[in-house]
Amino acid sequence: MIRLTNLADYAVVVMAAAAREPGAKLSAARVAELTAIPAPTVAKLMGTLARGGLLTASRGVAGGFVLSREPAHISVAEVVEAVDGPIALTSCAGHETTDCAMEGHCAIRGHWPPINQAVRGALAAVSLADLVRPAAAAAPTPAPVSALAD
Repeated sequence: MIRLTNLADYAVVVMAAAAREPGAKLSAARVAELTAIPAPTVAKLMGTLARGGLLTASRGVAGGFVLSREPAHISVAEVVEAVDGPIALTSCAGHETTDCAMEGHCAIRGHWPPINQAVRGALAAVSLADLVRPAAAAAPTPAPVSALAD
């Protein structure tokens, strides 16, 4: 099974909460209430997402975090990459060296980049605006049963 890290998963939830209230300045405590993610984790993630350019932070009594762009212009891929770095299914898929014993003679290594691009492309195709729509509206319409029988 391929899984996002918990922090990347939580970051998507945090960003979706912010997308539900576009333009509103949200505190980490408020987002923690909205998402049921522990406040210290939300605070850490919001700082990371702000450093990644996805949230804008302002300090002071009226401070908080707001989305840096419209929800339709922020993809799930950007959120995941802000927290976890480049999307890659294997550690050898990037340009850096790894501790893999097969690295020097692996016949598969060169095939991972297009796979990684496909996964990134799928995540990039989903925006925060998509995530805040009801799930039934966001899901593709299933084919009619009669079409499946052919």
